[in-house]
Amino acid sequence: MQLPSPGAPTVPTSPAPVLSPEVAEALTAGRPVVALESTLLAHGLPRPDNRAAADEVEAAVRAGGAVPATIAVLDGVPHVGLTADRLDRVCADPDLAKLAVRDLPVALALGRSGATTVSSTALLAAAAGIGVFATGGLGGVHREAADTFDESADLTTLSRTPVLVVCAGVKSILDVPATLERLESLSVTVVGYRTTTFPGFYVADSGSTVDWAVSSPEEAAAVLAARRALAPGGVVVANPLPDDEQLDPALHDRVIADALSAAAQAGVRGKAVTPFVLDHLHRASEGATLAVNVRLVLRNAELAGRIAVALAGVPR
Repeated sequence: MQLPSPGAPTVPTSPAPVLSPEVAEALTAGRPVVALESTLLAHGLPRPDNRAAADEVEAAVRAGGAVPATIAVLDGVPHVGLTADRLDRVCADPDLAKLAVRDLPVALALGRSGATTVSSTALLAAAAGIGVFATGGLGGVHREAADTFDESADLTTLSRTPVLVVCAGVKSILDVPATLERLESLSVTVVGYRTTTFPGFYVADSGSTVDWAVSSPEEAAAVLAARRALAPGGVVVANPLPDDEQLDPALHDRVIADALSAAAQAGVRGKAVTPFVLDHLHRASEGATLAVNVRLVLRNAELAGRIAVALAGVPR
């Protein structure tokens, strides 16, 4: 080993992820664990409702038979699994940054705190040895991407990260067909859960389809195991809401069009578009989109728990 020369500056190393006692014990024992993002809590749901939702989502994972591991970065340290006091902090701090993969090095190096997005949650989950992750909806290709090149880092991260993500499709404000094309180009495996209809987040049918479907948690786990054996990269399991739990499709289409128009008129661009449009949707639908958002996350968390249980019994 080559030692640094005398007087050479010491380069600090990034802090290792801290696993909660429950998550550490589960991983050591080979029990199923499901990763959860924290951006939904810090930026996607209003306070104080977000704190109750945090408990509900973790309870849904437990109902599926797995241990929940909500992920966040606090004071420069990645935490995989949050204790109650740390969940309180994530849900209460209005200044918590939003951290994608590109932001993690800065937060870790400078001791900053932030909530993890789909991309950074997937990365940290895989590094901790967690193979299943539940979220609401993926990021994707924005509708004006031909001019703006605006595409979520979620897609490229999933192309090289060995995790299975249960989601309700991609945010419906995005270009869904273009997103599916990019997932195909990046060789991300996409399957529907008991359907070949690709969901549209708030609605059960985005108007697009996928080529493959799985009919059980066991089949989903087997797909991830086969993917791991073949090549790096992830699996997306698209889990649509039942028709009677979705947002009214006519209301959905109307408020989406109004929200995008309002964003354009206000000159909102880049990463500011999504929170602007989602806030507009919440107000225009009189809170209906928020209720649907919570329902779909709970369903995805419970299914992810069952897939993690099945994965724990799949030979690796």
